[in-house]
Amino acid sequence: MLKKLSLVIASALVITTAAQAETITIATVNNGDMIAMKELSSDFEKKNPGIDLKWVTLEENILRQRVTTDVATGGGQYDVMTIGTYEVPIWGNQGWLEELDGLGADYDVEDLLPAIRSGLSVDNKLYAAPFYGESSMVMYRTDLMAQAGLEMPKAPTWKFIREAAEAMTDKDAGVYGICLRGKAGWGENIALLTSMSNSFGARWFDENWKPQFDSKAWKDTLEYYVDVMEKYGPPGSSANGFNENLALFQTGKCGIWIDATVAGGFVTNEKDSEVADKVGFALAPDNGLGKRGNWLWAWTLAIPSSSKKSDAAMKFISWATSKEYSALVGEKKGWANVPPGTRASLYENPEYMNSAPFAQITLDSINSADPKNPTVEPVPYVGVQFVAIPEFQGIGTAVGQQFSAALTGRMTVDQALQSSQRLVERAMRKARYPK
Repeated sequence: MLKKLSLVIASALVITTAAQAETITIATVNNGDMIAMKELSSDFEKKNPGIDLKWVTLEENILRQRVTTDVATGGGQYDVMTIGTYEVPIWGNQGWLEELDGLGADYDVEDLLPAIRSGLSVDNKLYAAPFYGESSMVMYRTDLMAQAGLEMPKAPTWKFIREAAEAMTDKDAGVYGICLRGKAGWGENIALLTSMSNSFGARWFDENWKPQFDSKAWKDTLEYYVDVMEKYGPPGSSANGFNENLALFQTGKCGIWIDATVAGGFVTNEKDSEVADKVGFALAPDNGLGKRGNWLWAWTLAIPSSSKKSDAAMKFISWATSKEYSALVGEKKGWANVPPGTRASLYENPEYMNSAPFAQITLDSINSADPKNPTVEPVPYVGVQFVAIPEFQGIGTAVGQQFSAALTGRMTVDQALQSSQRLVERAMRKARYPK
């Protein structure tokens, strides 16, 4: 009788737990680190049996459109959003995000890298937790560089990058000297070209918010980009973003790839990369003007104010951005594949530093990026590869379309810059800048 009663009580508890389980919906980008997070999330569900996870995994541009629409309208479709350094301070100021003040006593907020943490805070309050942080760097084929009789400096110039790209190009063998983002979008080709333009002495706006695309510095930037891509880049490059260039590099099609530091773990992964043992790393290039072409970014997890399940969402974010999660990835995927660029303790871990040949370059690149002083000449905005104003999503993508047209030859460089100048002037007048 007692045994039967125990079974009845146990069954009732299971039914009650199942009935009380709540599902949180997580919107994320289809990058490798996020895919690994989804694969490892059974660890979270085991530790939190009352919480089920529903995943919505999208391509970067589509993710941005969906979450922006949802958060701005208070739609409540998502409980956890993957957003970036651009959105967090703007949305936090507008009251669209929950403050992350319940991550737990053992979370260790102070361990977050200062450069990353400051970009995710408003009035010293954290509104998103970094899943991984990144700058940008040069990745290159050491074997092709040696065959060309060249040696990559730790801190190369854009002049050297052009020379190396030319020397490494062998189109008959399907090897292209350089791969750069060409896909239009404020977080795609504009991320590359804005950070690149900083090192050429360009800026989006002068101190009075007047657009600067009619400047010589912008012309020099875009002419360099179009020229090297036409001569030494792969065909169809206007369709290539991060994932497409990653695939090209991993299959041995690129001599040099300048992109996010987070790619270091992917290009050196022997399971996925055919050139894993032939990759070197260097700082993003410069022109001797005091600014390198490296950006600063974090993909983060945040809770929209419209979520009705913020407690469960907070638990998930705490798990996914914790030291313990890093250790889990190290155990299951290898230390070189731990999401980089968020915690000081990771760069004090010998297992990680010995496993990740890109680790020190990543840390140096993140620490050298200066969002408050991103350009050679003064500017009224914050942001290295973006301008931290709400209007930038629209104007950034519109300018990205003009630059993509220059890459395909549908516009000249001059036409692309003239068109960009006009459309940004018009947008800024409509938005009543200067405010």
